[in-house]
Amino acid sequence: MNRSMMLSPAAPETHFHRLATRAPFMCLLLLTVAVSSLYAQGPPFQTDDPVPVELHHYEFYIFGTMAGTPAEIDSTGPAFEFNWGAIPRVQLHVIAPWGSINPSNNPIYAPGGTGPSAFGYTDMELGAKIAFIKESKYIPQIGTFTMFEMPTGNYDKGLGVGKVWYKVPLWLQKNFGHWLLDGGGGEVVVPQTGYRNFPYGAFLLKYTFGERLELGGEVFSHGREGYATPQTQASTMIDIGGYYHFKHHPGEQFLFCYGHSVAGQTEQYAYAGMYWTWGKDNK
Repeated sequence: MNRSMMLSPAAPETHFHRLATRAPFMCLLLLTVAVSSLYAQGPPFQTDDPVPVELHHYEFYIFGTMAGTPAEIDSTGPAFEFNWGAIPRVQLHVIAPWGSINPSNNPIYAPGGTGPSAFGYTDMELGAKIAFIKESKYIPQIGTFTMFEMPTGNYDKGLGVGKVWYKVPLWLQKNFGHWLLDGGGGEVVVPQTGYRNFPYGAFLLKYTFGERLELGGEVFSHGREGYATPQTQASTMIDIGGYYHFKHHPGEQFLFCYGHSVAGQTEQYAYAGMYWTWGKDNK
């Protein structure tokens, strides 16, 4: 997500804010007590997964996203993601994104949400997904997808944070029949003025309809992200999305998702993209 460098005023904490802050841990608990082949998650959802790309296989995405609040809407796109199954149980990951910031310039949110709009290259993402425990009949797959956000965006224009920042999560996943349960949570660490470290968590339920369509819904929650972002308060969202598998092209998919907050600060999220995968077993 792109982060605006404009400051926003603090808002009083409410019962909804407290619920949104606790939601990541509730989601993680639900997944842990919930009850084959592994099917990876991740985009277009905000919930990620602990399933690395298979050894000597690759994934490539072209996508765009939107995330914002009434103070500001930030977009990413065009953006390019590449994942590589480098060694067993380990996936290397990179995203090269362009994006924009679009403050509302509404005096209600001043001094936050004010300033000029901007478009350009934003912070690049590097990461490694590592599977600690493989899924079995009674045990979920468990792993991490640690990410490093590199300060490649223009800090003065609000297109980047200006310092390296991190996402450190723990994800769990369990398949049963056509259903998939996925969830977990983690911490975002942002060592920059105007930002703050915050927890996040998610829980996803997805169903596969035949060979062409997958649909899912998720609950995603995060804490306060700091006054230099549109997400000045905690928020809990419900997102609905899925995958369409193209006929005669098993390695090609269209991905889509849209979500809106149900508690905490008003927020919305959208994702649309194309996905390709291939590897040593493909012609």
